Amino acid sequence: MATKLHILPPSANSHGALATLRELGIENIEIVNAYAKTRSPEFLAMNPCHTCPTLEFGDGVAIWESCAIMRYLCRSFPGGDKLYPKDLQAAARIDMVCDWRQTSMYNCIPAIGYGIFNMEQSDEEAQKQFKNLIDEHFKTLTEVFLKDNKFCYSDTPTIADLAIAPSLTFIKARSKFWDAVPQEVKDYHARVLGSFPHTKENFDMLDTMCTEYSGDGADLSPLE
Repeated sequence: MATKLHILPPSANSHGALATLRELGIENIEIVNAYAKTRSPEFLAMNPCHTCPTLEFGDGVAIWESCAIMRYLCRSFPGGDKLYPKDLQAAARIDMVCDWRQTSMYNCIPAIGYGIFNMEQSDEEAQKQFKNLIDEHFKTLTEVFLKDNKFCYSDTPTIADLAIAPSLTFIKARSKFWDAVPQEVKDYHARVLGSFPHTKENFDMLDTMCTEYSGDGADLSPLE
């Protein structure tokens, strides 16, 4: 059985793995749309956490979590070092940023943007989490990771940038929040997404879902 990458096409979490696959020109991994399938018995047997992306190997073994998949792809295929360096210290820095994204920054995103998936969110929590982004996480991004660089600790994009930038699109679901995002962060977001034109269609899917969202909280203002 061929190796398969199970994704949700508009999902920011899927976009990094998908962009990595395409950037490296990997043609022997089948891309599978997992929409409405992640709770099926077959999928749960492969990935009991029912998340995408999931990389399913021919022997039935699977791995999930976007950063783990991106690292595997970069280590396994030619040219992967342009997205994930071979130098151990440089790689550790990229790992650090990926871990920061998973454990710190992304925790702010669901309350702000998951309304587009018809998941009920608290306006108060959204305001609180956006303030956390402004007061802490965006400063870490711009003043530490992007200091003197166009990308995180790099002059060229890496898997760390693919972990961070697509998820920032969720902020557009609340237009007044996006208006309040520092221009430096907006420029970084555009710079990363523009570096992976082969995945533009998927980036645009999420962007459209967010910018056209008109449900609860779409017009909410951030805290002063």
